[in-house]
Amino acid sequence: MNFNSFGYKVVLVILLLPAVVLGWECTCNVETKVHDGMMGESLKYKLGAVASILVAGAIGVSIPILGRRFQALKPENDIFFMIKAFAAGVILATGFIHILPDAFLTLNSPCLPQNPWREFPFPGLFAMLASIGTLMIDTFATSLYTKMHFNKHKQVNADIEEAGNEHAGHVHIHTHATHGHAHGAAVPSSLQVNLPSRVRQRIISQVLELGIVVHSVIIGMSLGASQRPETIKPLMAALSFHQFFEGMGLGGCISQANFKSLSTGIMAFFFSLTAPVGVGIGIGISSAYSKSSPTALIIEGSFNSASAGILIYMALVDLLAADFMDPRMQSNFRLQIGAQVSLLLGTGCMSVLAKWA
Repeated sequence: MNFNSFGYKVVLVILLLPAVVLGWECTCNVETKVHDGMMGESLKYKLGAVASILVAGAIGVSIPILGRRFQALKPENDIFFMIKAFAAGVILATGFIHILPDAFLTLNSPCLPQNPWREFPFPGLFAMLASIGTLMIDTFATSLYTKMHFNKHKQVNADIEEAGNEHAGHVHIHTHATHGHAHGAAVPSSLQVNLPSRVRQRIISQVLELGIVVHSVIIGMSLGASQRPETIKPLMAALSFHQFFEGMGLGGCISQANFKSLSTGIMAFFFSLTAPVGVGIGIGISSAYSKSSPTALIIEGSFNSASAGILIYMALVDLLAADFMDPRMQSNFRLQIGAQVSLLLGTGCMSVLAKWA
């Protein structure tokens, strides 16, 4: 009796195995049909998602920028370190928890050929190359911008010196030990110190926005291409919080970079618009777009991998390392503790959202 029962199970498994395998493979080619009523309801939620994500992103990126008007939230105050630590934690968790696992899942899909996609960890490779590329851009751009700004300042000083020689002759400089004089005007020491720092902050904010924008468009397209309301509703809430926290991270960097008002407004507006534009693109291509097609999987997985590499590099190197090694934080134990707690809160909040998005 036991043998017969066991034999029956073996035969059943052997008979059903081809059907299971074929059923798994079919999911790559066959799309589940959605009736018109469900499509209409889905569109209603998608339009709601556009408004919700737009508002959440705009509020998130505006808080640190508008916060400069308040003394407590200015970059030179200690609390700003904690805000930046929280924002960096959000960006770090976005890269590690949200984007990179999705990239591995996408590029290891059974809908892609076994060779080469499932025989080599391409997401890790693309993330690593993106990190190295970000480092190169960071280095070259900082060097180039610094030289350009100093050359401009030298030209201004030369003009001042020429005008000064025509009108005032020379400037006397006295010291306790010696007496002497020098011609022209010297570069203020505060400018020599602050200029490279400001240039670097501007490059950081621009590169960071690039990484966030790529990711925002992709997640927006993912929501826009979804067909079922039960999938869209939790995504709408999760992505609204997602954009809010990412906006805070980017807004903190933009605020510290001291851009002109027009440039600041353009960067904030561009970030706020990217995810809703992604949703709009997803709605437009939803009838023809197949998430399980090899082309879509390769493009989405590659861009997600690169975006994760950029965000992880920016969070660790340009945001956390720069602030945590700052002499002001090194000399203030309470500030160190506050920043570390803020960092953990930022990573925690963003990690919890991974349950839904």
